[in-house]
Amino acid sequence: MNFYIYVIIMAVVTYLIRMIPLVLVNRDIKNTFIKSFLYYVPYAALASMTFPAILFSTTEMAAALAGFAVAVFMAFREKGLLLVALGACITVFVVEQAMGMFL
Repeated sequence: MNFYIYVIIMAVVTYLIRMIPLVLVNRDIKNTFIKSFLYYVPYAALASMTFPAILFSTTEMAAALAGFAVAVFMAFREKGLLLVALGACITVFVVEQAMGMFL
């Protein structure tokens, strides 16, 4: 029975966190600092969740770092998301295979 109470409390808290800003702020935000802060929050949250997974999802740290470097390089070259992901995956695969052959 406690499980259902916990789920209901979590649902209410999550709903309130999302609803309160919509109710309290009923006009456009004109402050450029706040607007830029709110613009980058999703990217920062995504990066903070993704980066540890990048480092620890492979068998070798060197392969993870090589894949990350290729992904960053391709992203700065303004390649599409699919190409960046494929480039990183292929790099990780090649580096892991090479390390397996030489170690």
